[in-house]
Amino acid sequence: MDYGLALALAGAAVATFMAGIGSSIGLGLAGRSATGVLTEKPERYGLTMLLVVLPSTQGIYGFVIGLMVMNILGMFAGEIVALTIPQGLSIFFACLPVGIAGMFSGIHQGKTCVGGILMAAKRPEMVFKAGILYAALVEFYAILGFLISLLILIMGIKIG
Repeated sequence: MDYGLALALAGAAVATFMAGIGSSIGLGLAGRSATGVLTEKPERYGLTMLLVVLPSTQGIYGFVIGLMVMNILGMFAGEIVALTIPQGLSIFFACLPVGIAGMFSGIHQGKTCVGGILMAAKRPEMVFKAGILYAALVEFYAILGFLISLLILIMGIKIG
């Protein structure tokens, strides 16, 4: 068995699953809040929709890193690269920043979006000034995790 390859694929799975879990929890929180607001004020749909969708980006970041690992491994070309255990570990650990940052920021961005959605019910003029801005600040840390994983995979790991 190629343990290096298994470790690399585990890294791709961790990046995708952890970031996806964070996004789905964040989306669930924001979605429940939005449906509550929309039962009373359906005209706020446009304002709430953006805040519901925002936590989904973390899952996209994890997915992109997962695809990138699969590309590095040659899975799309049909010629899978043999890896040593240290190379597999390097790829595994390169995937952790996007997975961990994506999971926690997705959850907390969802919670922040809940506040913005509740604000949309009472003060719709403040949604873009505060609600989306605050949610975007949480997003920044998901972007940092994504960039670290991306840079390590692009520049830090030499295979072949």
